Amino acid sequence: MLDAAVKALSQMISPPMRSILWRSVGLALVLITVLAIALQRLLSWFATYGEVWLEGLLGPGWHTSLEVLAWIVSIAAGLGVVFGGIFLMPAITSLVASLFVDDVADIVEREHYPAERPGAALPFRQAISEGIKTALLTILVYLAALPLVLLAGAGFLIFFFAAAWLLSREYFELAAMRFRSPEEAKAMRRDNAATIFTAGLFIAAFVSIPVVNLATPIFGMAFMVHMHKRLSGPRPELIEPARSMR
Repeated sequence: MLDAAVKALSQMISPPMRSILWRSVGLALVLITVLAIALQRLLSWFATYGEVWLEGLLGPGWHTSLEVLAWIVSIAAGLGVVFGGIFLMPAITSLVASLFVDDVADIVEREHYPAERPGAALPFRQAISEGIKTALLTILVYLAALPLVLLAGAGFLIFFFAAAWLLSREYFELAAMRFRSPEEAKAMRRDNAATIFTAGLFIAAFVSIPVVNLATPIFGMAFMVHMHKRLSGPRPELIEPARSMR
């Protein structure tokens, strides 16, 4: 597993990967800026008007709980774009990864697995659908953990382990679906859940590093291509006779 991570890291700055890296980073920067500003505006609205609206909807019995929630949200809004950037980065990288999955996987497979049949490109709609679902699920999990982050340090651990599970889940399935049906890819992930989650800890650590985390889609995808190959084991039916005879 460590060897797969090192290979993914080293290949990130290789000449064939640089163009994808810069496009991925540029798109992530645009998305993170737009969504972070939108999040800050939403939190500011809730801190100002949302408490009153929710109390009218839920009743006066919720007054104290809503006051505490408004206080938490006002702090989050005060942190503004910085908070939004940290909070949204795993979700953004999930979405970006779905756009570059085949570009990255093709390069990794050509360099490290030239004797094997390359994977089939994922349909654009399927890839982007997986990215959107993971991004939305990430935001929901993070919203649930947000009060714990502001009230207790345990929330950061929840963030970290949630990112490991969510990102490993998406990247592995994207890599596997180049060779398998979606159902088979998901079944393989479930059968190797502990190993894939452990691999996800590497991705969660990467996405936790400011600035560097903009390259998470490249690292995560390359890493999980290696993990899928290793978990698949020898598969003679994937060998191309023409290549194996060279």
